[in-house]
Formats: sequence, C-alpha cells, structure tokens
Amino acid sequence: MLDIYTLDDEVLREDTESVKSFDSSLRMLVDAMFETLTEADGVGLAAPQVGVSRKFFIVDLHEGEKGRYVFVNPEIIETSIEEGPYEEGCLSIPGFYREVMRPLRVKVQAQDVNGKHFTIDASGLLARVIQHENDHLNKTLFIDHLSEEERDRVVKAFRKKNKKKRKKD
Repeated sequence: MLDIYTLDDEVLREDTESVKSFDSSLRMLVDAMFETLTEADGVGLAAPQVGVSRKFFIVDLHEGEKGRYVFVNPEIIETSIEEGPYEEGCLSIPGFYREVMRPLRVKVQAQDVNGKHFTIDASGLLARVIQHENDHLNKTLFIDHLSEEERDRVVKAFRKKNKKKRKKD
C-alpha cells in the first residue's frame, strides 16, 4: 500500500511531467495505486497523491474490470456547456465533502499503461472523476473550485483535525 499525501504536502501543488516510459515500473506503480485506492475505498487516485509528479491517474468505479481505467498523459479536449453540482471528497482531504459544479460530459484523450492512445466520451460519475483527478495533474484540488471563504473553512478545519490526530500519534 502506498502513502496518500494530504492537503499540506507540497507534492500536490508541484508541476507534473508527462510519462515517457511505459515500462514495468509504471505498471507496478499503477497496480500499487489500484490496491491503495481499494484499501482507501475511493474511486480515483492521481500520481501526485502518492508522491509522484507525473501525468497519470486511475479510476475504479467498482463495476468490475469495465469500471477500471488508467489515464496516462490525459488531455480533456471537450467539455459540455451543461454543468451540474455533485458532492465531492478527496483522499488527500479525508473526511471533507463539498458540492462542486463541473461540466456533465467530457471527452478525454490519453494513453493506457502500455502507451496505446485512446479517446473516451464520459458522462455521469466517470466524467466527474476524470475532471477531479485531472485537476490533480494541474496542481488543483477540489476545494479550489469553492468560494474563497468556504475553501478557507475547509483548510482550517482540516488542519485543526490533523493537529489533534498528530498529538495522539
């Protein structure tokens, strides 16, 4: 299992680099990320969240193999005009959930773990997770979509909660 970096860890706000090598180390990291995601009971995990400043993320919608995706060097090439709210959370800000407005559909180009290019049109939860995880590759957290006041409340509450937790450890 990999460590999941949280809100105050600098790696979440660092620039990410494109993946150039589609080798066994990438596949092993992706496998470890899926194990970590399952253990954390999440639906998406981006490389920066496990301390790797590379452009890729995984999605597991818990629908067997058809709900598992790997997006390497993704690029969202189209979004719908229609937006909708959805309560989002993040493994890097555990325990905090807020409503975020996002486009309802996206079209994304990416590569799989072997470097093969693909394009996917996504809607519903998959579109939401793709946008959330892709944000991580661009130094953005879901709280950055909130008003400044609400974002500050979440950050303050997160730090207070984690300060208490560190004292217990």
